[in-house]
Amino acid sequence: MNGMIEDFLKKISYEINSDLPGFSAQKLMAPLGNRHPSAYLKKNECPKKSAVLVLLYPAMTGNSVKTVFILRPENEGGSHAGQISFPGGGFDDSDADLSITALREAEEEIGVQRNTVSLIGALTPLYIPVSNYMVHPFVGKSKKIPEFKIHPLEVQEIFECDILELISEKNKGTILKHLKVKNEEKTVPCYKINGKIIWGATAMIVSELSEIVKRIYPAG
Repeated sequence: MNGMIEDFLKKISYEINSDLPGFSAQKLMAPLGNRHPSAYLKKNECPKKSAVLVLLYPAMTGNSVKTVFILRPENEGGSHAGQISFPGGGFDDSDADLSITALREAEEEIGVQRNTVSLIGALTPLYIPVSNYMVHPFVGKSKKIPEFKIHPLEVQEIFECDILELISEKNKGTILKHLKVKNEEKTVPCYKINGKIIWGATAMIVSELSEIVKRIYPAG
């Protein structure tokens, strides 16, 4: 890992562990304008626990840092079939904590060995009403380019992008989507990167991450 990449990872680690943008950043990409922060839950909702891994690693060439998303199969079933997300899934009783959930799921879904990932912090937890999950995003770094191996039943394909693509205004847009939680069609904010559409909870996580990256690269 070269010096510029290492410097960026040190800076983003500092920002994540000092002052998160939180819901104010997440809501910029929320599908529903009246979305409430994760703390706003009714006592009887008892959300299920889950975690995702936002993996940062060096690009094959140059001084850039990449992250990876997965496309879930259409025939997977569930609330998020056919959507782009970060690797992750539900908490298992065998997991010591939610950070282990994120690492385990990434290993199972895209073949990233957990002993090659160093966790550098966590983003703001996000409640997903349609599936009643509270998702906990963890940010990790890998010194080397991962050797991906997808689980065909859980992942249709992977999608890599440069971290700076997430802060570019030209990659933001809107798309018409059917919202299961409301059972209606609605125009929602999204990221459009290399022909891929990132929206919903994943876009909200990306929005918080991008606000942190902008502190390091203000020009975007």
